[in-house]
Amino acid sequence: LVGDSAAMVELGYDTTQPITLDQMLHHCQAVNRGVVASMNATKKAAEREEEQDLSLAKKKKKKKDEKPLLVGDLPFGTYEYKDLDVALRNSYRMIKEGGMDAVKLEGGNEHRAKTIRHIVDGGVAVMGHIGLTPQAVSVIGGFRAQGRTASRARELIDEALRLQDAGAFALVLECVPSNVAKAVTDALEIPTIGIGAGGGTSGQVLVYHDMLGMMSHPHHDEFMPKFCKSYAQVGYDIKKGLDAYKKEVEDGTFPSEQYSPYVMSNEEKLLFEKLLEKDSTERRRKHEAASKKLKQADEYEQLSLYGSKD
Repeated sequence: LVGDSAAMVELGYDTTQPITLDQMLHHCQAVNRGVVASMNATKKAAEREEEQDLSLAKKKKKKKDEKPLLVGDLPFGTYEYKDLDVALRNSYRMIKEGGMDAVKLEGGNEHRAKTIRHIVDGGVAVMGHIGLTPQAVSVIGGFRAQGRTASRARELIDEALRLQDAGAFALVLECVPSNVAKAVTDALEIPTIGIGAGGGTSGQVLVYHDMLGMMSHPHHDEFMPKFCKSYAQVGYDIKKGLDAYKKEVEDGTFPSEQYSPYVMSNEEKLLFEKLLEKDSTERRRKHEAASKKLKQADEYEQLSLYGSKD
């Protein structure tokens, strides 16, 4: 799933609402290229194994041909219109330009079901999404769990059935009580994918930036979803690495000779030194003239607006 959560974990927004269709297409295209590259690498590895062990190749033949299903989020403002063709046109873009196999959209009301039916009738597979629908944070009052009252839980089952009847091939259930998610799953023929919905769904999904701790630092940790288990703390390692790089650059440790691998032959070094010596006076004159010109043009420095002592 190429989620519009990219708005928050990649683009720095506070919600998923600001991300545009063009931005989503950019991310979808990147994921599609990554999948193709991974499949090609897997195929080459399998071919090498074939040469070494034909029986092993037969065992791995099915795996070699597998391709993941790519689903792209339709972002906020691209499918909610009364004119259902707007949603269909944007879905076509996700398939044709983004390289996706299907699209996902949020909401379970009657109009959303009509939209799904129209997109499916147009030849595009659709995954539904109910429970917490992050694109609707302005309406529901923030990122809040859903289905915690009996009446609202019952409504979720009706929404799920409505989307299934409209032609959705699967359904995301986000931030609902586990017993409600299981009841929804049991009521459906299509699979459910849970996120913060307990273990009774058909499958699970998490934002991998969260599960790997890619954004982990004291500020971000305050906003980690309660349902997200961190399987690594990559963010701390990234920060540690960046701090080490900064220190080594400042103290001159990096780059050492080991990381300066491109060298001239001794003969070319001598020729280069002679060339530098030949016009050293002229280059020094030009350097001094350029320095003088830049200082004269730098009004901010002359006026000491930034506390310069010169």
